[in-house]
Amino acid sequence: MKKILISDTFDTEGLEILKKNAEFEVVYSPGLTEEQLCAAVADADALIIRSASNVTEKVIASAAKLSVIARAGVGTDNIDKKAAAAKNILVMNAPGGNSVSTAELAFGYMFALARCLPQANASMQAGVWEKKKFAKGARIAGKTAAIIGLGRIGANLARRCKACDMDVIGYDPFLNDEQISKMGVQPATLETIWKTADFISVHVPLTPETKAMISAKEIAMMKPTTRLINCARGGIMDEQAVAAAVKEGRLGGAAFDVYAEEPPKNSPLVGVENIILTPHLGASTVEAQIETAIETAEEVADFLQNGTIKNAVAAPSK
Repeated sequence: MKKILISDTFDTEGLEILKKNAEFEVVYSPGLTEEQLCAAVADADALIIRSASNVTEKVIASAAKLSVIARAGVGTDNIDKKAAAAKNILVMNAPGGNSVSTAELAFGYMFALARCLPQANASMQAGVWEKKKFAKGARIAGKTAAIIGLGRIGANLARRCKACDMDVIGYDPFLNDEQISKMGVQPATLETIWKTADFISVHVPLTPETKAMISAKEIAMMKPTTRLINCARGGIMDEQAVAAAVKEGRLGGAAFDVYAEEPPKNSPLVGVENIILTPHLGASTVEAQIETAIETAEEVADFLQNGTIKNAVAAPSK
């Protein structure tokens, strides 16, 4: 019998897929501390996590039998992938289930930023009628939406933008111009994006190449009406630079769902008018949770039983 440890919240549909298999012992223990996780993973064959668990080198060193770590979601920043590879542990993710929900959030941000919806709602809830203050919203039809990263989420966002008569340009270093064009997206360089886009939405992982890829230098090339959106990973945008630019009127606004530090402490983004903040809600829909749990459960079961590898983000080093 193979032990599967699940150390974060996990939807019932995914649990049932694993529990109905007589070959698996499923241990569902969300909310473990690092010490507790070290103890619980000691004899586990598989570990399933979401964003709350940190699979550190210490945790990995405690695992005697572990062969796979599966992230029920996209980002694997909370897994020490180098340590996992050194111990011959496969790291997989489940990118499919979250794609539509995250794209919808980014798309919703465009409307919210263009029409100042959170600010107008807050004003009305406070009993104030400020029609003139919010009378200069922007229409998104005819505007240029730039998408950086055209994987599942970026492609979903592109379709929604095109349906609203936006001009969509995009950049992805892993796709050629023909592949991008087939999505109905006009290929563009990053410099073109900085200079021409009305909305810029990033959908890339956090890597040394993408860390602070939007900083003061890039912002200086943008139009003062440009609005930035980050539903990908904290750290891709320089939060201090974005906050300063919005405060000073050098950007039209920004929306963040992810942060360099989560939860953010003393963030420069807090309290800045025309910046919208949400607490990492990209995958927080009922549908996304169910789909991601099912995808993850099926991946882990298939790997443990058949050795099938899907959505590997870090392969064993030996």
